Amino acid sequence: MKKHRQYMIALAMAAAASSPWRIMNKGTGDSSKDGGWYRINNVSEDPSKPLEVEIYDEIGTWGVTSKQFVDELKAADDGQRNIVIAINSIGGEMGDGFAIHNALLRLGERVTARIDGFALSSAGLVAMGAHRVQMHDNAMLMMHNPWTFAAGDSEEFRKIADIMDQMVEGIVASFKHRTLNVDDAELRRMINAETWLTAQEAKDQGFVDEVLTGAGSVSNASSLRILNRYNNMPAAVKAQMAEPPVAPPEPDPEPEPEPDSDPPDMVALAALATAECAKAGIADQAQMIIQASGLKDEASVRAAVKQAKDVRALCIMAKQPDLAPGFIKDGLSPDLARGKLFDKLVVNSGQVEISNHPAVDDQPAPSVKAVNPSAVYAARRNKNASKGAQA
Repeated sequence: MKKHRQYMIALAMAAAASSPWRIMNKGTGDSSKDGGWYRINNVSEDPSKPLEVEIYDEIGTWGVTSKQFVDELKAADDGQRNIVIAINSIGGEMGDGFAIHNALLRLGERVTARIDGFALSSAGLVAMGAHRVQMHDNAMLMMHNPWTFAAGDSEEFRKIADIMDQMVEGIVASFKHRTLNVDDAELRRMINAETWLTAQEAKDQGFVDEVLTGAGSVSNASSLRILNRYNNMPAAVKAQMAEPPVAPPEPDPEPEPEPDSDPPDMVALAALATAECAKAGIADQAQMIIQASGLKDEASVRAAVKQAKDVRALCIMAKQPDLAPGFIKDGLSPDLARGKLFDKLVVNSGQVEISNHPAVDDQPAPSVKAVNPSAVYAARRNKNASKGAQA
């Protein structure tokens, strides 16, 4: 334990000797591979789409300051596009956090912060500077007192302690830039207690406007070393950090479009309709049946021929054959044709007689010579007379 304390003092003295003291998170994490903690995307894309800025690492690391961030954002911003600040960060330099927070405030209603994973410490302050804050339902927001390394005499430590207290006032003021559902005393208690909030808890207390459902992302595994130094990190977050990332499911393959069926042979179907009409004795109705069937397929052609034949038979039985072409052209079913014929017969009941004889074909009926009874009797008498003469 003594060696560990001596090591921490030596580390603090070395840090103090090499650079001014910093107020920051409880440790330093691994930075992004490209040497920066932010990235501005889709600058040259469609101006109607939001400009997206990713803060996915520890703020203020690798010699990149808030000034560079703000300058690059100004260069990319055309003053019209909406801006989305995507956050998944354990925090970082408090001074840089305040500066970015205030820069976002100045941009006004165009800025939305979207907490994709962690918005801890100063990263949470950055989010509070946006006009609107969204948070994934599996993300976390954390607030706490500032923390630092320092070295020096007692007066130096007293001075640093006073500055740390002033930093707390800055943290409180930053959170109050939003309309919260907690009062000043409760907000200070939450900061002092190192409070972790789920998305729904953050929304209920006014830190967040909207909870997003779907895949957010926790901070990278290299940050676990730092996160373990926090006192009140929820067990669920530790478990989430320990779980291996789950690959998203492969999308179902889109079904292959069915091949188009061969179009019907219109010529062949028209020939079929003509032949079937001739066979049914309604050759004069072939053209109307072709139009009525639409020549969709063989089944529709045969059905249209049968329907036309039945309708014509009804018209003949009702002694109204002249109505058949119109009924067939209109595509009337036998039932509808029967109804119209009945109405016609009611109107002309004294002129029309319904016959129950089966329908006749198109061919004219063969002529029959009438029988003359007198001629038959005379022929028989002559035949009998001739027989008597021979006897």
